[in-house]
Amino acid sequence: MNRRTSFLSLATALALLAGWQVHAETTRVTFPEDLAQLVHYTTVRRGNVTEHIMTTPAALDAVKNGRTVPEGTHFVLVDYRDGQLYRYFVMQKGAGWGADYDERRRTGDWQFQWFWADRTINMNENTARCQSCHRSQSGSEYLFTASRIPDFDGSPVD
Repeated sequence: MNRRTSFLSLATALALLAGWQVHAETTRVTFPEDLAQLVHYTTVRRGNVTEHIMTTPAALDAVKNGRTVPEGTHFVLVDYRDGQLYRYFVMQKGAGWGADYDERRRTGDWQFQWFWADRTINMNENTARCQSCHRSQSGSEYLFTASRIPDFDGSPVD
């Protein structure tokens, strides 16, 4: 096999792998019944992506006062692309939910799910990736934006 043939074989294999997708696994996460009951406490901007992050007043109070976020809490990231609603990312905490996973994947009792703008589950997202990233935030309730919560005074923190 010459170098050109090897390159083409590799390129073909990569193209085939690129078409393969890992689908979301079933989690216990539910979409919050009423987003209007959640508080928009911070906004994160990345290029054409704007993310409004919301949670309950009880969760904000818990984080501000160094207490554990209550079970049943939702954190919702509302993902806008070029000003249009694209999808939602939801973290939800439940009693004993961490036991659903091998210890190497656990993020306390938090589970994760992606939802499309119409609030149906986005089966194209692999939630194991979510756990992998959020594990790095074990000292802050597995939240990337916990450090912004103490500065929240009613207006979203940028």
